[in-house]
Amino acid sequence: MTYRAVLGTRHVLRLLAGTLTGRMPSGMVAVSLVLWVTGGGGSLATASTLAAIYGLTASVTQPVKGRLMDRHGQTRVSAPAAIVSSSSLLALPVIGPGGSTWLIGAAVALAGLSAPPLESGLRSLWPSVVTDLGQRKVIQALDTGAQGLMYVAGPLLATWLATTCGADAALTAASVLVLVGTATVLTSAPSRTWRPHREEAVESARPAKRHQLVSGGMVLLCMGLAALGVSLGGLGVWAAAIAETNQAAWLTGVLPAAFSTGSFLGGLLFARLARRASPATQLGCTAALFTVGWLALLPQPGPHAAIVAAALPGLFLTMVITCGFATIDALAPASRTTEAYSWLILAVGTGQAAGTVLAGTLASHLLGLSALPAAGAAIATTVFALSRPVLGPRRQPGRHRRTSTPPRPRHRHRHRHRHRHRR
Repeated sequence: MTYRAVLGTRHVLRLLAGTLTGRMPSGMVAVSLVLWVTGGGGSLATASTLAAIYGLTASVTQPVKGRLMDRHGQTRVSAPAAIVSSSSLLALPVIGPGGSTWLIGAAVALAGLSAPPLESGLRSLWPSVVTDLGQRKVIQALDTGAQGLMYVAGPLLATWLATTCGADAALTAASVLVLVGTATVLTSAPSRTWRPHREEAVESARPAKRHQLVSGGMVLLCMGLAALGVSLGGLGVWAAAIAETNQAAWLTGVLPAAFSTGSFLGGLLFARLARRASPATQLGCTAALFTVGWLALLPQPGPHAAIVAAALPGLFLTMVITCGFATIDALAPASRTTEAYSWLILAVGTGQAAGTVLAGTLASHLLGLSALPAAGAAIATTVFALSRPVLGPRRQPGRHRRTSTPPRPRHRHRHRHRHRHRR
């Protein structure tokens, strides 16, 4: 199974490129807002609050947009969402950093609320684009690994545009990228022809249970992924603390970049591995490796060792997230997969926000700050291990049972009696 064969499959490269382009503002807007507000004479606290508003609103509304997409298709949801989100970002340079704080906050919140659900939508498209199960696992791992590169390329692009053309140019570019990426995906044949799965909705036997998304397995999976997000949230603050300790400001950006690079490389590696275990088993194993990778942060390494220490857990992040998506495939009903993927994204994002807050309270205690990512990953591993029996596919009562003894061959005896009667 080669990457060329997978990427050469029709529509794959276009969908990947379009989704990454449309989601690039996720890595650009926070940095662009900070540079835009501070460059206009505003405070860093105001800029940070606006960046947090954008990230929070974009995450919280993911399940709602995913459910709407499952009901009405991708075009009817993502097209108007992209227009509203792009227009809101484009309104910020018009308002100006010295404009009304409430008006700026409303524009930022609207941009996040209407951010198109491209990631969960792409996950729903893969089964129709890549029919071979082995190739689908490869493309899903590549997809997850490539998502991390947004948070490397996005801030770099925003910083370059802001320093060369002004912060208004960075926000304008983010606005354009939303439209271009979304249009690239929605005009592709798989997205235009994709329709919500409705087989379970028309079946009469136990329709309520078969159409139900919330289950014990889904709740435990989201809890574990939220704990996993705590590790990601603590990474940025740890990077800033290590940079201050070693008096090397460049580490603040290099360490998260090393983590994201490790995530991409881990996706390439995981895509080539042969996996026979169930998704739930793979999820627990990869989460355990993710936990072990964070232990390299505890000795408070120097600048160069810190880069290696940050890249090590990144190698296993893509593996965990990919296994999480595969577990959702086994848990969620087919008619609500996009919404289920959105809940996964929300769980990780919520945990990441909580991890950032916790890391801020531990900023003056470097040892505790270094242990926070490992602690979050350990909690996630424990949750996955204890909940493995309920993280498998749902069984429908009565359908998996078989009788132990075969039926008696009565038709043979009837045939013999008829034969004797004729004689």
